[in-house]
Amino acid sequence: MALRLMLSMLLMVSLASCSKKSSSKSASRATGWNVDSKKASANKKQIAGPGLVFVEGGTFTMGKVEDDVMHDWNNTATQQHVQSFYMDETEVTNFMYLEYLDWLKNVFPPTEDNYKHIYEGASPDTLVWRDRLGYNETMTNNYLRHPSYADYPVVGVNWLQAVEFSKWRTDRVNEAILEKNGYLKKNAKTNDVSAESSFSTETYLNAPTMTYGGNEEVVLKKGVGKKPKTGKDGAVIEQKNVYAQRSSGIILPEYRLPTEAEWEYAAAADVGQREYNIYKGQKKYPWSGGYTRSGKRQNKGDQLANFKQGNGDYGGIAGWSDDGADITNAVKKYPANDFGLYDMAGNVAEWVADVYRPIIDNEANDFNYFRGNLYTKNKIGKDGKVEIVTKDNIKYDTLSNGKIIARNFPGQIAQVPVDEQETYLRQNFDKSDNIGYRDGDKQSSKYYNFGSSESENDKVTADKNMYNSPRHNVTTDSLGLMVRKYDKSSKRTTLINDKVRVYKGGSWRDRAYWLDPAQRRYFPQDMATDYIGFRCAMSRVGPKAEKRKSPRN
Repeated sequence: MALRLMLSMLLMVSLASCSKKSSSKSASRATGWNVDSKKASANKKQIAGPGLVFVEGGTFTMGKVEDDVMHDWNNTATQQHVQSFYMDETEVTNFMYLEYLDWLKNVFPPTEDNYKHIYEGASPDTLVWRDRLGYNETMTNNYLRHPSYADYPVVGVNWLQAVEFSKWRTDRVNEAILEKNGYLKKNAKTNDVSAESSFSTETYLNAPTMTYGGNEEVVLKKGVGKKPKTGKDGAVIEQKNVYAQRSSGIILPEYRLPTEAEWEYAAAADVGQREYNIYKGQKKYPWSGGYTRSGKRQNKGDQLANFKQGNGDYGGIAGWSDDGADITNAVKKYPANDFGLYDMAGNVAEWVADVYRPIIDNEANDFNYFRGNLYTKNKIGKDGKVEIVTKDNIKYDTLSNGKIIARNFPGQIAQVPVDEQETYLRQNFDKSDNIGYRDGDKQSSKYYNFGSSESENDKVTADKNMYNSPRHNVTTDSLGLMVRKYDKSSKRTTLINDKVRVYKGGSWRDRAYWLDPAQRRYFPQDMATDYIGFRCAMSRVGPKAEKRKSPRN
C-alpha cells in the first residue's frame, strides 16, 4: 500500500513538471500553435516617458465657468469624455528647451547654407519682453540663457516651435530607449549623429535600415554578431525581430501638445472631488475651493498660483510676498493639483493643439474632442520605398511675420496629404484637411443661401467667408531680400482663421479670472508672447486605469 502511494505521488510530481515545461510556450487562442512567450507577452504595461505623469481619463463638463463677463459664447458647457493620457508634470523649462537648441546647433550647423534657418527658426523670440513704456532689457538679455532662470518656463515660443520641440523630444527619448535595449550602438546619439546621420522614430519603424543614413554600425540587429543559439538537434535557431517594432512594446508613442479637452480635464482635476460616481461640490480653480489663497494651517494665506493681483501688483509687498514672483516663477513653486500637475493655473498660459473656434461642436463628437486634424501619409518614392528627407529637399515655411522655420529635418520621412485612395467610401473622414469640418465652410457662412442651387453658392467670394481675417504676405524679391506686405484692408471682419490656436490657463500677466481651467483664448500660431509657454502630452495605450480599482467605504 505504501509503495503504491509513493508511485502515485511521483507520477503527480512528474505531470506537474511537464505542465510547467509546456507552459513556457503559450498556445495561441487563434490557431493552437505554440507562440513564443516573449511575443505573447506583448501586452506589457506602457511606461511613462521622462517628465510625464499619468492622467486617468473620464467624463467631465468642458467649458463650465463660474464667471463669464465677456458673454461671448466662448464657454458653452458640453459633456466630454477624455481617454487616459500622460502629461508633463511641469511646463517646459528654459533648460529643457536649451537642450533642444544645443542639439540642433551641433547637428545642423547654422554656418552651413543648407541649415542656416534651422537653429534660428527654433530659437525663442527674446524680444517679447520689451515694452514701449517699461524697462525689461534684463529679461530680454538673460531670461532664456542665464542659469538663474533655468527652471523657469520657456516663453517667446510660438505654437509651431512648440510642435517641433515635441517631435524632437519623441525621437530623442526613443533613441535612448533603443540604445538601452541594444538596438542602437552605444553613445551613437552623441558620437555618430550628424545632419546626414540622425535618428527618427518613424523612419526606424518603417525603414530601419535607412536610419542614421543607413549606417549598419549604428543600427544594430539585436542578437546578430553574438554566438548563435542552437536547438536540441544542434541546428542554428534563426534570429527573429532583429529590429524593434511597435509590437516590441518598448517604443513610446509621440510627445505632442495636449488637446484643449485633455488640458482642461487635467487642469480641473475633478478626481479630487470624486465620491463614488459623482463629483461632490464644484471647483473654480485647479485646487479645491473658490479662493486663490491657501486655507491650510501650515501655509495659510499663501497664494496658490502666480498671477496679477491688481493694477501694479504682480507679486505683493516687498518683505512678505503674496506669491513669490513678479514675472514667471520657477516650476514646482506652488502646490500640484490632484493629478500631480504643477502650474496648471498661473505662471504662464499654455499652447494646446486645437485650432480656435468660438463654439465647441459636441454634436459632432463627444469623445477625445479635437479640432485641427490634418491627415497625412508617408511619401513613397519612384523606387517604391519611403522617401527620406535629405539636406537637398528640406522644406521651409516663411511665417506671416517673416520668420523662417524648417518644416522637416533630414532623416525624417517626407509626408503628403492623404488622397482619395484613403478616403473613398469612408464614413468617418473624406479629406485630409478637417479643420473646417462643420464650421468655417460655406454652409457655416451667413452668406450661404440654403434655398439656392449649388452653383450659385459657389459664387460666395473669399471676403464673405465666415472667418474673414487679415492676409499678411511675405515674399522675397530678385535679390533675395524679404518683402513684407501688411494687409491694411478695412473690410476684414475677424481675427480668426485656420492658423489661430487655443491657449489655456492664466499667466503671471493675468487676473484671477483667467485661472479657471475652462477659460479659453486664442493667438496666431506663428507669433509668440512673454506669457505663453507649453507642456507636452502623450497618449496612453492599453487599459484606462493604472491599477485595479476597489470600492471606497
